[in-house]
Amino acid sequence: MSQPTRDVRRPLLFECAWEVANKVGGIYTVIKTKIPVTVSEYGDRYCLIGPLSYKSAPMEVEPEEPTDPFLRETIESMRAKGVILLYGRWLVEGAPKVILFDTGSQYSRLDEWKGDLWNLAGIPTPPNDHETNEAIVFGYIVAWFLGEYVSRQLNKAVIAHFHEWQAGVAISLCRKRHVDVTTVFTTHATLLGRYLCAGSVDFYNNLQYFDVDHEAGKRGIYHRYCIERSSTHCADVFTTVSHITAYESEHLLKRKPDGVLPNGLNVIKFQAMHEFQNLHATAKAKINEFIRGHFYGHYNFELENTLYMFTAGRYEYRNKGVDMFIESMARLNYRLLKSESNTSVVAFIIMPAPTQSYTVDALKGQAVTKQLRDTVTEIQNRIGARLFDHAIRSNGEHGTLPSPDKLLTEEDNVLLKRRILALKRNTLPPVTTHNMVDDHNDPILNQIRRVQLFNNHNDRVKIVFHPDFLNSNNPILGLDYEEFVRGCHLGVFPSYYEPWGYTPAECTVMGIPSVTTNLSGFGCFMQDLIERPQDEGCYIVDRRAQSVEESVNQLTDHLFTFCSKTRRQRINQRNRVERLSPLLDWKNLGIEYSKARQLAIRRAYPDAFYGPEGANGVEDEWEFGGSSLGLGAERMGLPSVPASPRFRGTATPGDIGTLTEEMQALVTNDYRGGYQWPGNIDEEDAYPFPLVMKVRSRASSVMSGASTPGGGKFNTLSEVDLRKADAALQNVDYNDDDEGDK
Repeated sequence: MSQPTRDVRRPLLFECAWEVANKVGGIYTVIKTKIPVTVSEYGDRYCLIGPLSYKSAPMEVEPEEPTDPFLRETIESMRAKGVILLYGRWLVEGAPKVILFDTGSQYSRLDEWKGDLWNLAGIPTPPNDHETNEAIVFGYIVAWFLGEYVSRQLNKAVIAHFHEWQAGVAISLCRKRHVDVTTVFTTHATLLGRYLCAGSVDFYNNLQYFDVDHEAGKRGIYHRYCIERSSTHCADVFTTVSHITAYESEHLLKRKPDGVLPNGLNVIKFQAMHEFQNLHATAKAKINEFIRGHFYGHYNFELENTLYMFTAGRYEYRNKGVDMFIESMARLNYRLLKSESNTSVVAFIIMPAPTQSYTVDALKGQAVTKQLRDTVTEIQNRIGARLFDHAIRSNGEHGTLPSPDKLLTEEDNVLLKRRILALKRNTLPPVTTHNMVDDHNDPILNQIRRVQLFNNHNDRVKIVFHPDFLNSNNPILGLDYEEFVRGCHLGVFPSYYEPWGYTPAECTVMGIPSVTTNLSGFGCFMQDLIERPQDEGCYIVDRRAQSVEESVNQLTDHLFTFCSKTRRQRINQRNRVERLSPLLDWKNLGIEYSKARQLAIRRAYPDAFYGPEGANGVEDEWEFGGSSLGLGAERMGLPSVPASPRFRGTATPGDIGTLTEEMQALVTNDYRGGYQWPGNIDEEDAYPFPLVMKVRSRASSVMSGASTPGGGKFNTLSEVDLRKADAALQNVDYNDDDEGDK
């Protein structure tokens, strides 16, 4: 009996991640902000899969009954066997369907599944690693679900897209069980890379020399590394979020990625049109209030001449470049003093760390300042009342103005003097706003002590370390993170290990200049697309080809240059930065995900596109998601953007203009980025961005050689097929008599 033919033109999409409706880290932001463009492409053919968190799910998901009969049967079957799950709509923009599985409901099978994973894939699992146990149970439940679903639903192709190793177990299981789904695996950062970079190793210059098994074992993550590597090799399409992570993955995971899927943002959320300058002024005024309270008694600098810089993120002292940030601030302080600049800088470090409470000094500062403001407001009201009363009693043109001593009574003088005396302070303003749990061993505080940035009276650079998340209910710094960023002048993120980097991206869409490095995905992305990113407010420090000393000096130069700008120049630069936000919009970057899914479909079902042995040639047009995707669209210029910035390449096919809200374009002939690192990489060996076809069969990574249930020979892609697929995806001419056509 022949295998039923699945419809590859309107496939179903399941997107699986540990952070679906479960906020843990940055992947939650990636998935949540990408949903609107995915829903616009797939509609109700799109469903997310994640773990059931009883803490967040009741607030994030609205339960409902599935309308798809095959999905309903699958859910009922799994519930009958003891699987607890929640099906409904995720209450975010786009309201996608979501299935959340309770891993605890199947923990009784953990040992059985661990044994099966060892027999099936040779992946060992220690008994007491809770995170790995959760990943295994979750992976087996997801593979179970997909297997049951595709055995019932036989008409449409099914794409399963997995993010990170926590969701990756299901990829290996689907491949080994020959479940008829095509898989995409995206790694947002490699496990081993994060661990290696956290230590003092020259990571990027020694990538090719690491004994990955030994390094993973030495750090106690060998079993996790095995899951990640197995997911990488069993997926039909393997992608990363940046070129820098692609290079890392090739050496640590031993597979060259098929392409790069940059992280985007929902720009509409941050968009303020011409209002973003006003929002900056409003938020800065709130930061000014905090500064007055924090530095009371030592407040000797003009706020009009004060710049607010900040770094933020997870507390990864070396990976996030906090060591370089603090060192550069010390050098900036010296240069500002030496140049006799009247500019002051307040450098914020926003990184959550274990704390006990707010410091007494920080609380007292805000309280004393508030008390002074309330007293001044009260006296102002009294003076206003007296002045009005005196004026109204005046006899027309013969009226006299009151003398100051009549307006300001003795009682007012006493009260005001008491409030002023309360501002007296015998200690320096605190460096941190909280009492740290382990103050003496905290790396950030120890480096601040080493460079002696103690907020002295004559220092031009002041430090404020806020080891907690920001929110508007904070009694000290009462701003949400977004509002705080809008109020600052410059974000500084000199990361050593940053697969993407959402913090500088968020600065960009909010119109705030930022500093990043060419070891971050965002930095590489902007460097590839813009000829002189520093002119547009995206300063990029070279941490790749320079020594640490040279990189610190370069960062200090950028900061000093920024401090030398006039207010008018800073306003102009904020305008130029905000103008780059379309480059980071999911409406443009989401098309890379579309291409990854199409590539997976083409690899899984080559006969549907090329026919046996490529006899039928490439289709001229492919209907995807209900809209016709022409493969010959040309690149367009940025709409409504002046001649500057000058773009080297463009982020997505057809530049900003071709991807509409209905996702009506799919070509890959536009990217001209000059990513050449390390050395001179040949074009054939470079990481494709956008995606291109590679010589890789689904059968090459499984012993059975089959990829779908029901038996039958699997037709792998021939050289002719691949070259024709490249032609279709890249819109380039090809010649059947070329050297590669054999």
